[in-house]
Amino acid sequence: MLRGALDVERTAHGILPHRLPLWARRQIPDDQLAVAEAQPSGVRLVFRTRATTIELETLPTKRVYRGFPAPADGVYDLLVDGRLAAQATVPGGNLRTIDMVTQSAELREGLPGIARFTDLPARDKAIEIWLPHTEITEVIALRTDAPVEPARGDGRRVWLHHGSSISHGSNAAHPTAIWPALAAAQGGVELVNLGFGGSALLDPFTARAMRDTPADLISIKIGINVVNSDVMRLRAFTPAVHGFLDTIREGHPTTPLLVVSPVLCPVQEDTPGPLMPDFNGGILRFKATGDPAERAAGRLTLNVIRDELARIVQQRAVGDPNLHYLDGRDLYGEKDYAELPLPDEIHPDPAGHQRIAENFARLAFGTGGMTGAPFDC
Repeated sequence: MLRGALDVERTAHGILPHRLPLWARRQIPDDQLAVAEAQPSGVRLVFRTRATTIELETLPTKRVYRGFPAPADGVYDLLVDGRLAAQATVPGGNLRTIDMVTQSAELREGLPGIARFTDLPARDKAIEIWLPHTEITEVIALRTDAPVEPARGDGRRVWLHHGSSISHGSNAAHPTAIWPALAAAQGGVELVNLGFGGSALLDPFTARAMRDTPADLISIKIGINVVNSDVMRLRAFTPAVHGFLDTIREGHPTTPLLVVSPVLCPVQEDTPGPLMPDFNGGILRFKATGDPAERAAGRLTLNVIRDELARIVQQRAVGDPNLHYLDGRDLYGEKDYAELPLPDEIHPDPAGHQRIAENFARLAFGTGGMTGAPFDC
């Protein structure tokens, strides 16, 4: 019944969905990715039932930044026959407190809770329960007042996507409102979301996980984390992109593969990283701290990365006609920024997620009538 996860870990309480397999998790070099891949963005329970009451018992691990108010409890979205029908939250649980300056974290253990959905239609129906996209969620028990059976296959193609925190769902209001989920619904495809907050860094184990994951459509959104973490120069970036694509092609030699460059992010367009938190006025924003003059020495900016990704794809597409490029500014550009500015300078708000999803569905899935869309459905 679990979709969107690449692995499941047995815990003392129940099961913990993971978005990277165990062998890949053993190679993770930092706590940020270890937490991000365990947050179930795009992961959902899917089944059929006539039940009118459904309870999902879970143990969430919630995240709070030291010095800032705790965020609202994560939302569980319940869909009936593909439409959002109910929402619930699970109070309590574990609490992970993060220091934004030192990146240290403290964990306080808590108790499980129940997401309860009532007054559902008393008929046979397809149910999807999307787990909170930014809360690590151990699933303990599913309880219903009628029998449950596996959902029947609907023949939808599987879209495998990898990206950064925007793909993970930062600032989205609930799990089916992250832009990949919205775009998947509009494109009529089944989502496997490997969007990892702060961690789209061309890691070889991520490429191998994608290589080994069945998919009909693949997209990789590259660039923003490479710049804002300042982990590469141009000399290292170019072969890393080639290697990432080579590895995916080992398992998916002819699958439509879309390379997406960063959406507009004014603070990083022409200024290298690293990106640092800016608490001016008590509001969390981010600012780039690199020197634009060092671009000549190979320091990366978003514009440098867009030019290089376009060049790489053009070069490779000569022998790989199923490889395509999409400029991220066609998803969110200057006009979008003027209308829907980035609240913290790097992440869109819920309306921004909707805008990115609409543009992606139109350009990639062909829903706007475009000819030659890479994922034309």
